[in-house]
Amino acid sequence: MTVLEEPTALKKTPLYDRHTALGAKIVDFSGWAMPVYYSGILAEHEWVRKSCGVFDVSHLGEIHVKGPGAFQFLQARLTNDLNKLKDNKILYSLICDEQGFTLDDILIYQSRRDDYSLIVNGGSIGRVLEGLEKYVPESVALTDRSDDTACVAIQGPRAEEVMRGVMGYELRDLNTYFFKEEKFNGQPVWISRSGYTGEDGFEIFSSNGLIVPIWDRLLAAGREKGILPAGLGARNTLRLEAGNVLYGNELDTATTPLEAGLDWAVSLDKPGGFVGRDCLLVQRERGPARRLVGFRVLDKPVAREHYPIFKSDRKIGTVTSGSFAPTVGGNIGMGYVEKKFSEPGTGIEIEIHGRRVPAEIVKLPFVPHKKRG
Repeated sequence: MTVLEEPTALKKTPLYDRHTALGAKIVDFSGWAMPVYYSGILAEHEWVRKSCGVFDVSHLGEIHVKGPGAFQFLQARLTNDLNKLKDNKILYSLICDEQGFTLDDILIYQSRRDDYSLIVNGGSIGRVLEGLEKYVPESVALTDRSDDTACVAIQGPRAEEVMRGVMGYELRDLNTYFFKEEKFNGQPVWISRSGYTGEDGFEIFSSNGLIVPIWDRLLAAGREKGILPAGLGARNTLRLEAGNVLYGNELDTATTPLEAGLDWAVSLDKPGGFVGRDCLLVQRERGPARRLVGFRVLDKPVAREHYPIFKSDRKIGTVTSGSFAPTVGGNIGMGYVEKKFSEPGTGIEIEIHGRRVPAEIVKLPFVPHKKRG
């Protein structure tokens, strides 16, 4: 990500002017002008862990899938089993190409059977739409609502308290990976409970015009309750500590879900199968040649993405994400290594600025996830 002075060529969320008014540092993130930090990545990271931060995630895509046969269509197109869903429940899944490589990782929101919303990564909207349109039957309508939908994420141990006190929403009975409709200024909004940061938290989905007063309410009334704005820098270090993958780093069109350790989101035995299943079955039987691992650096330097990983004098893999981790109190990262070197406790070396630095593979996540229900 590159810090920009005047990102005129980039897409801007409805909250862009609010970010610049707060003095945020703006970066190019998948073609969007997004705040990387306001007061500082470290401070915002620690604040989310102990209190509550609000993130602008309006760059995410929203694709509506509705009509007779929408369930069967998505069941045959996505890796997870939609039979796990019920009304107002959310399911994590992946969408693969015919060779089993990952087009994106997504969240499926079921309003009711045959009525779904897919939340996709901002840089993947076109790729996902193309992958869906290739197989969609005439009875199912695909609608890209990305340009008309905005979202903020409220994350941290005080998130529920803030949502109740500032927004007036009672969410004690809303479990993790569920959503419900509420009202703001008389207009409908969706409230979902999930946490990419590893903390308990919520997302508010609304129209573009409504997200600005929502943001203003959260910051104006929420400051005394412990809410502060946080940027993508803290969101990245928080998700890394939580062991959550990031598309473009841990996942891409040359990576399969099985290599990434996302077997739990791949229902290879569901009736009817799905696009890419046959190739993934072969990979499961043979075993992936490489696996995604977490590691902790046993020295001061930070291991950044693309740095090579060694075992003795043999290159065995590559770093996909790395950072100082405030909650862990050291430098951590994730990367792909040859399967036989993927067990926790394995000693490795990472080449950082021409020097081999000792590290150790550890079990993910680095910080336990906090969930409700």
